Amino acid sequence: MAATVSEKPSATLPRVNSERSWGKGTRSREEQQFLEGPSWRVLELHRLNRITLEFLRGFRTLHFVGPCVTVFGSARFPAGHRWYELARTMGGRLAEEGFTVMTGGGPGVMEGANRGAREAGGRSVGCNIELPNEQNPNPYVDRFLEFRYFFVRKVMMVKYSYGFVVLPGGFGTLDEVFETATLIQTGKIAGFPLVLMGREYWRDLFELMRDSMVPAGTIEPSDIDRLKLTDEPDEAVDLIVRYARDKAGLRLKPRRSRVLGERRLSPEVDPPAAAAAANSPSPVDPPP
Repeated sequence: MAATVSEKPSATLPRVNSERSWGKGTRSREEQQFLEGPSWRVLELHRLNRITLEFLRGFRTLHFVGPCVTVFGSARFPAGHRWYELARTMGGRLAEEGFTVMTGGGPGVMEGANRGAREAGGRSVGCNIELPNEQNPNPYVDRFLEFRYFFVRKVMMVKYSYGFVVLPGGFGTLDEVFETATLIQTGKIAGFPLVLMGREYWRDLFELMRDSMVPAGTIEPSDIDRLKLTDEPDEAVDLIVRYARDKAGLRLKPRRSRVLGERRLSPEVDPPAAAAAANSPSPVDPPP
């Protein structure tokens, strides 16, 4: 099965039975066999075709969603939790600046970021990994993609993003942080902002890097500088906007044209949605 796409899940969509069930297990033994060494060559060719289709559908779907910022974080924080609400604030602020908010599409921090974008009248995307049947997208995504393979999903979340915001999370979040940091460190992607939010949560990680890894020579002090640590949404958004505007050349808030009637809003248009539309990027491909 290749990547599947759906749009605008209903607000009445069945919720995940438990946040702790998100991401546990796998649907098929065949997925485990993929990484267990050589297999029958016809089967390997079949897998290769399926992977190609996943990439193709992902590229076709995400090419037109606009410049994205990806928000990483745990699925285990319910609505009302401090990290959920911080993600919600970040999602709203990013949407107000014209970014499409991309997450893994699940509960917790992911839902908070998608929810904030929806409430601000912005666009929101979820890129999920295909796992057990109790797993459902949160009801705040406008576009939802489901992938069989983790590495395809990771490529999609990095390829279409102009910045990354990381809230507290577990193994999956750490994987995403360090894979992105490694791609930036090795020049495989440009030095996009990689912002970690929650000083208290990430404090020991930064101490490990500063006090153990740098003295051991396994990383350079400049590698730590690639990770921006803050608790302030405005600081995080300002960093991302400045990079997008000054280095990536994106026009996130183009001037409105009187000739095109962009100074006047139709009374039938919902104000938040209209404001987001007015601030959204020009519908052209970003510069190479």
